[in-house]
Amino acid sequence: MSLPESSRFQFAEDLEICRILNGMWQVSGGHGPIDPAAAVKDMFPYVDEEFTTWDLADHYGPAEDLIGEFRRQFEAAQGPQAWESVQAFTKWVPRPGPMTRGVVEQAVDVSLRRMDTDRLDLLQFHWWEYQDESYLDALSHLSDLRDEGKIRHVALTNFDTERLKRIAGHGIKIVSNQVQFSLIDRRPEVEMAQFCLDQGIHLLAYGTLCGGLLSDRYLGTPEPSRSALNTASLSKYKQMVDAWGGWELFQELLGALRPVADKHQVNIANVAVRYVLDRPAVAGAIVGVRLGVSENRADSARVFEFNLDPSDLAQIEAVLNRSRDLYKIIGDCGDEYRR
Repeated sequence: MSLPESSRFQFAEDLEICRILNGMWQVSGGHGPIDPAAAVKDMFPYVDEEFTTWDLADHYGPAEDLIGEFRRQFEAAQGPQAWESVQAFTKWVPRPGPMTRGVVEQAVDVSLRRMDTDRLDLLQFHWWEYQDESYLDALSHLSDLRDEGKIRHVALTNFDTERLKRIAGHGIKIVSNQVQFSLIDRRPEVEMAQFCLDQGIHLLAYGTLCGGLLSDRYLGTPEPSRSALNTASLSKYKQMVDAWGGWELFQELLGALRPVADKHQVNIANVAVRYVLDRPAVAGAIVGVRLGVSENRADSARVFEFNLDPSDLAQIEAVLNRSRDLYKIIGDCGDEYRR
């Protein structure tokens, strides 16, 4: 299976990505056990089928180590040149505090070692406390490390628009910001998307399927009990659904998505991802992978086989317009981590 040209996005002058990124949060715990050998083995068909872009983090359990082992095996099988078709985006999520050059470089060196590479494709930086403006120091040092060749591009994760403007005002070049973005959570459209468009910054969207809730599996089902929310993703995104409008309205949304999916001969999850990929400033959507457990590559590929037309969007928006305003309830992107 090969993906169409529409599946690719020119993320930077020297970096092209798949618009559906393979999310590795699910190896971090809270999603069931992971067999490392099986997980690495399962990474090969993703790349073979052109799902070449991986999203991970320093705190996603063994994610960086799995990428490092996959790289070694992949290059042994196909040669070092073949790895140029693969992209591995990691994150650095430090505790707030002084961000000296030594602290920053040591963290980058750990990721380089774990991922078995001499340059990180993308380092996505997260910061917990905006009151501590050491994040500007960290980003300045990361920019220096980029210029020195240890990082190809510097990016952010879960920063709000106000801080994004502040970072840009300091002349720090950022290529992307990773934020929660879905049919349920459209907060990026309030302020951030336009600023990103103006600045040439891309959005990478996570939570696009709400941990699997935005799928045919939950259409027509009773509200799940706490015990049925048996993964960290399901538990997290059910809380978002509750804040957005509750299970009854969520069922109306799934009911509106089903005929749209039928019309295009796809499934509800495909429609949910397509909707987000079509939003302004969005470069890609991160879809979690259960390496060594299950796979949905064939389903994911169907996202690139159709487009939503005005009647589809009107049908979806009719439900979305009756939901609560998460921007007013939670705040801007990432504010849920700083309340």
